[in-house]
Amino acid sequence: DVLIIDSVAALTPRAEIEGEMGDSHVGLQARLMSQALRKLTANLNRSNTIAVFINQLREKIGVMYGSPEVTPGGRALKFYASVRLDIRRIDQIKDGADIVGNRTRVKVVKNKVAPPFQQAEFDIMYGKGISREGSLLDVGVDLGLIKKAGAWYTYEGEQLGQGRENVKSYIESNPVLMAELDEKIRAVVVVDHKAEFTEEDDEPIYLDE
Repeated sequence: DVLIIDSVAALTPRAEIEGEMGDSHVGLQARLMSQALRKLTANLNRSNTIAVFINQLREKIGVMYGSPEVTPGGRALKFYASVRLDIRRIDQIKDGADIVGNRTRVKVVKNKVAPPFQQAEFDIMYGKGISREGSLLDVGVDLGLIKKAGAWYTYEGEQLGQGRENVKSYIESNPVLMAELDEKIRAVVVVDHKAEFTEEDDEPIYLDE
């Protein structure tokens, strides 16, 4: 099962709900999260459930050194989390003058189950979601399957088009090409991924022992 909390910043302690506007409630949300996570951790493990906490960013006032960014809800969630992802919009995707999506970067800032600090970039298109053809194009270029010269993209001697958005549209309109790229990329990525592990790594780990 998957449990999604959207968002941590919107979780409200009872005292704040029952109190008056303007009342001071210092540290209440942090204590709420700390107590909740102590109870939830064991239950999630026993029930084989993934909990996804979505949070927001705030800025501390008067910070001279270091990042002023902070996440609401205290520090407990950072300590209890097995994986933490920093998701940011880095650019806008435009079709002429219209904004049709966002270029998004995801960085793994904490990972207890795999090497951390990996990052990936992809397109999120309004009304569609994550652009599969955009991801295939990016990875294809990185792996050398698709050649890029200036604004032109070429695959096995055939020009796919000029400009990234035009090539994405071409791939989307050609399901056979999309399936072929997907198969070739998976073949390369899966082989490289398997080479990183040994037979000992494949042994199951039992948390209850």
